[in-house]
Amino acid sequence: MNSRAKFAVVMSSTFVVALLLGGTLLGKGAAAQDDSTSSTSVYKHLAVYSEVLSRIRSEYVEEPDMKSVTLGALTGLLESIDPYASYLNASQYKEYLKNFDAAKGDVGLILAKKYGYITVVAAVPGSPAAKAGLTTGDMLESIKGIATRDMPLAWAKLLLKGEPGSTIETSVLRRKPEPEKITLTRAVLTYPAVTSKMLADGVGLIKVEALTSGKAKEVATAANALKGQGAKKLILDLRYCAAGEPDEGIDLANLFLDKGLITYASGQKFPRKDYNADPKKTVATLPLVVLTNRGTASGAEIAAAALAGNKRAEIVGERTYGDASIRRSITASDDGSAIILSVAKYYGPDGKSIQDNGVTPETANMVVDSEAGASDDDDDPDAKPAAPAKEAKKPGEDSILKKALEVIAKKA
Repeated sequence: MNSRAKFAVVMSSTFVVALLLGGTLLGKGAAAQDDSTSSTSVYKHLAVYSEVLSRIRSEYVEEPDMKSVTLGALTGLLESIDPYASYLNASQYKEYLKNFDAAKGDVGLILAKKYGYITVVAAVPGSPAAKAGLTTGDMLESIKGIATRDMPLAWAKLLLKGEPGSTIETSVLRRKPEPEKITLTRAVLTYPAVTSKMLADGVGLIKVEALTSGKAKEVATAANALKGQGAKKLILDLRYCAAGEPDEGIDLANLFLDKGLITYASGQKFPRKDYNADPKKTVATLPLVVLTNRGTASGAEIAAAALAGNKRAEIVGERTYGDASIRRSITASDDGSAIILSVAKYYGPDGKSIQDNGVTPETANMVVDSEAGASDDDDDPDAKPAAPAKEAKKPGEDSILKKALEVIAKKA
């Protein structure tokens, strides 16, 4: 690559990052500083970036691929502010628009970015991924032989889609020294129905494994059926419930709330929108406990945050994953490339961003679930240290449900 070409790459990449950095930093600084001070701050950050880029070009041990450097910078920038964001170049974005909704087969993974890798938030129960044993915290090292390090999240999702019955090779990083190769067979996803049953002492259990369209109505039907069977208290199980939409989570919360703020959405250019409980939609006011874990995300988190924030239910289990936002595709430049970015986040009644904080249970699970693996709390500086378990979990024992039964037994 000649000097002129290098200079063009450097300047173009600097311009793209300037647009992204400028929007982010100006948005954050505007509330506390005047425009001139904010602009100065942006230029200082941009100067640092330009200096680093220049040093890479002139001092690195070998001639760098500036296209890869720029892509890595963009990907890292987006991940640092939004683990669900993606930058797609023009050809990728064109293929994404053409094929993402056209593909009928999928493997059933809810994904995010973490440490630069594609990370599993949860696997849809009954999906090819779930049957292969993939679960919260697993990292996809490669998809179709392509390394996922710095791969756009949206592109990874597209690669996993395809014709039902077709296969795709993946390499998975777990808590083992070496990656594990797993072949997944794509299928038309069927989301599990809401299930319910009566437990001892008049406790009704409702299990929700996805919050796709219509699931809140299924929960309403289940709650009414349990009341008809004599339920005096309810447990709502939202563990590994990551698939679905925020609106369905709002509807779910309203089933157990007859008043109060459920959630609100807000962003830089997204005026605050409040969602308040409608008493006409309430189906149950019985004592309630909600179960969550690290695989609880999106709409399920909104429901959990609303019920906890309104003192309607006690949360038992593990801190949730943190995924509740409104995302949009935004054309980044004239060449047809784009970024997929969160333009608004959902907040709990306490004013905390659900995506940034997750939902922390009042009663933390003190015994690590063998299916979930080790806790994620080491990544959370605000997480409360768990007390040592008094006894080891017995094989097949659901320690979170056991704890929930102890909690709800004390409720009138």
